Amino acid sequence: MKVLSCTCAALACVAPAAALVTPGNALAQPNPDAVAQATYESGPLPEGQSAITVVVQVLLDRAAISPGVIDGWRGPMSRSAIRAFEAREGLEPDGRMDRAVWDALGGSDAGDVLRSYRITEDDASGLSEPLPEDYSELAARDWLGYTRVSERLAEKFHMDEGFLLELNPGAAFAAGETLVVAAPGERIKPDVTRVEVRKAVGRVAAFDDEGTMVANYPATVGSDQLPSPSGRHEVEAIAIEPTYTYKPDKNFQQMDNTETLRLPPGPNGPVGDVWIDLSKPTYGIHGTSEPDVLFQSQSHGCVRLTNWDARELAGMVTAGIPVIFVEGGS
Repeated sequence: MKVLSCTCAALACVAPAAALVTPGNALAQPNPDAVAQATYESGPLPEGQSAITVVVQVLLDRAAISPGVIDGWRGPMSRSAIRAFEAREGLEPDGRMDRAVWDALGGSDAGDVLRSYRITEDDASGLSEPLPEDYSELAARDWLGYTRVSERLAEKFHMDEGFLLELNPGAAFAAGETLVVAAPGERIKPDVTRVEVRKAVGRVAAFDDEGTMVANYPATVGSDQLPSPSGRHEVEAIAIEPTYTYKPDKNFQQMDNTETLRLPPGPNGPVGDVWIDLSKPTYGIHGTSEPDVLFQSQSHGCVRLTNWDARELAGMVTAGIPVIFVEGGS
C-alpha cells in the first residue's frame, strides 16, 4: 500500500446541478419501462434528463468511452464522450447525437441497457460511519469507505447514486433485495502504451502500441490557481487503495490543519481508491469520492477520474509509459 504526498483534492464546485426539465422525450420521473422502450429516431438528445440519454450513456460506456456517471442527463460529460467517440470512429467530432453515432454504437442491436441485480451480504456490510470533512478527523479512521449501500452499488454499476435511487423507489437496499441497475461495459484490459491528458476538453485518452485509442475518460484537470503540468511525463508507480499524506507546506491548506496528516485508504479518500503516480513530483491521476461533479469542480493540479475509470486505467498502464498533457484533442 503506497503512501502518497500529492497536491490533489477537490476544490469547491463551480457550477450548479442542472434542473429537471421535461420537454419532449425528457423524463418527469426516471423509470425502467421508459428506458427499456427508448430508441433513437433523429436529432440531438433531448434537453434535461431522458430515457434515450440513459441508453446512449450505457452504450458509450460499453464502447470504452466513459460518459462519467450514468444518469440520463444531457450535459457536458455526455457531450464530451460523444465527441471522443466520434473522433475515434472517424466521424465529425461535434459532440451531437445523430444517426451515424447511433449506428456506430450499435444502438439498434444493443440489447438491454438495464438489468436486475440482487444485493449480496458483502454489498450490505462493511460500511463506514458518516465521514467528516476535517482531515484531522479523517486521519483518525482506519478506512474511508462507502457510507451507504446505494453509494457502493452506484459506483459498481457506473451510476449516479440519485439515479439509482430514482430507478428503485422505496428500495431498502438490504441484502437479498433485487434492484434495477445499469448494464455498463466490462472492464477492458488492453496494453496501453501512451496516455494523453487533454486539458481543454477535460478528457483522458489511452492508446495501444498501434496508436489506436482504446479508452477515453472524463476528468477534472487542474484549476486556474493550480494548473496541471504541461508536456511529457511518465507513469512512476500504481497504487490501489492508497493512503494519502497531507502536507500543508507543499500541498494546500485544508480547513485549520497545519500539521502533516496521513489519511487511510478507501474510495471516499481525497484521491479515491486509485493513484497513478507521475514522474512530476506530487502529481498523479487518481479517483474521486464525488464522481457526479467531475465537470463542476476543480483539482489541485492533478487529474481526477471516477473511481471505476481510474481502476480500469490503472489495470492497463505500467511504469514508464508516457503521459502527455496537451491543450487540445477530442
